[in-house]
Amino acid sequence: MAATMIVINDRLYVPDEEIAFSYARSSGKGGQNVNKVNSKAVLTWDFSRNTSLPDDVRFRFRERFFARLTNAGEIVIQSDRFRDQPRNIADCIEKLRVMIL
Repeated sequence: MAATMIVINDRLYVPDEEIAFSYARSSGKGGQNVNKVNSKAVLTWDFSRNTSLPDDVRFRFRERFFARLTNAGEIVIQSDRFRDQPRNIADCIEKLRVMIL
């Protein structure tokens, strides 16, 4: 079975084993399901374990987002923009893509 990954562009990717998702209830408007459905997505990327990105990309990322790194070397990105979990997952992935690019 081939490893899956998040594709950033034709030369950059992040392996799935460095990414974890968790889910929570969204805040704000959302109708009847807002307090029942875990539609908010939280992506945690273990940046400290990454070996797939070239050194120059890793250095630039670390310099630019140093303040967002946890003590464990992780980046946490969340989305509750949409009312459904799959679209919030996609939004988190897109946010990560933009940060890396």
